Amino acid sequence: MTYLPHIYSILSAHVHCLPVAHCHSHRGSESCIVGTSPREESRTKKMQRRIAAAKRVLQSGLGRRSFSQAAAPLREAELPRMPAFNYTPPPYSGPSATEILAKRKAYLSPSIFYFYKNPINIVAGKKQYLFDEKGRRYLDAFGGIATVCCGHCHPDVVSAIVEQTGRLQHSTVLYLNHAIADFAEALAMKMPGNLKVVFFTNSGTEANELAMMIARLYTGCHDIISLRNSYHGNAAGTMGATAQCNWKFNIVQSGVHHALNPDPYRGVFGSDGEKYARDVQDLIQFGTSGHVAGFISEAIQGVGGIIELAPGYLPAVYKSIKQAGGLCIADEVQAGFARTGSHFWGFEAHGVTPDIVTMAKGIGNGIPLGAVVTTLEIAEVLTRRSYFNTFGGNPVCTSAGLAVLNVIEKEKLQENAHAVGSYLKDRLLTLKNKYEVVGDVRGRGLMLGLELVADRSLKTPAKAEIVHVMEQMKDMGVLIGKGGFYGNVFRITPPLCFSREDADFLVDVMDHVLSKM
Repeated sequence: MTYLPHIYSILSAHVHCLPVAHCHSHRGSESCIVGTSPREESRTKKMQRRIAAAKRVLQSGLGRRSFSQAAAPLREAELPRMPAFNYTPPPYSGPSATEILAKRKAYLSPSIFYFYKNPINIVAGKKQYLFDEKGRRYLDAFGGIATVCCGHCHPDVVSAIVEQTGRLQHSTVLYLNHAIADFAEALAMKMPGNLKVVFFTNSGTEANELAMMIARLYTGCHDIISLRNSYHGNAAGTMGATAQCNWKFNIVQSGVHHALNPDPYRGVFGSDGEKYARDVQDLIQFGTSGHVAGFISEAIQGVGGIIELAPGYLPAVYKSIKQAGGLCIADEVQAGFARTGSHFWGFEAHGVTPDIVTMAKGIGNGIPLGAVVTTLEIAEVLTRRSYFNTFGGNPVCTSAGLAVLNVIEKEKLQENAHAVGSYLKDRLLTLKNKYEVVGDVRGRGLMLGLELVADRSLKTPAKAEIVHVMEQMKDMGVLIGKGGFYGNVFRITPPLCFSREDADFLVDVMDHVLSKM
């Protein structure tokens, strides 16, 4: 350490300045003091004892620990502590992350990407926590991309899946089975108005594809309006409705018009929803025959970066679409099933009732399941031909779906999403006030976004910064998502059993990482 020789030199200088002389009458190794008054002699002895003590401290290494070794435990104590959790995952003896990554590269599509420089091997989960191959626990703030709502491996959902699998895994909807009918009834009871007819699919993409086809069949029109920055799936029809070049291939995508995105943060009209809505009316008048099949949108854009549509937008747009003879489709794949907290469905916060609602993700807590819900009158268009889905509504998936609905009600997860989500959003807003790199905090319930920018006035996307923060947060035990067109928005969509303590840990970790940038 460079400061030790400096300290020794100071001590030596003090020693040489003392009026000390050695004599032959030693008491041990002490020095005889000569030529001083009794008062000076007392003061000098005290100084000598202090210097000797300081030397012993430095020589023993205590002085070095006071600067470095003692500082490390202090910094460790200052690090955020993950909430206690009384659970130990079962032992893991499978392949390592390195081996799995090698297999992925050899046998899976190269289009499959992963988070983190060194991807983690997740082998177990419980409630809002995940565990890697070494048993390390992580707080899951991403929820499998807004999919795990009840918590990982919820015993009621697992039990329903196991019991139904042991009894009957699959037959066909051509035969009767109570599981699909029971879940359809329970789901219909959660819908407003006459939205009571359910068609089950396997994913959100399938659900949106079917909804768009139903709208075109019912109206006899082909044109559909969606929003810029939207994401509705990656099949032929839904890719047309999706409006981000990141997710679109150069294939035929006809009959979809993309309206201005009512984005309160980056949009041209700020939070004035009615001004954005005029663009939809313009598209109808100048881009179509004056009649449209429908309009599709999320209440909160998920992949687009957790963008909650500007207030007043949906009521105005729904009115224009109805006047043009179209149907209104609410994509609830990510915002549905109590995630927004204030309401069970995202569209409810805007005071509108759609003609068709699509859903997936949270509907099965991780089971591949989706659904389209509409009115009986609209649903009848599918009887014009034969429309069939082999796995849609199979007994195992619909048993899981019913269990999910029951858990949400029994454990009051919607109320928890509202309370904890509001608390978490307030805490995230403190980071915005503290760090210039935080440009915006938005969302509702446990569907929240935090956008990082390199320049607040220009809103320059902080692409490199978000990758750095994600890596550091992972190393500290927090898994979080990212999205948005520029990839600079944290997507915070944890299981709905997330607690205030979890919220504190997440924000404290993010705060710690941002403070070191």
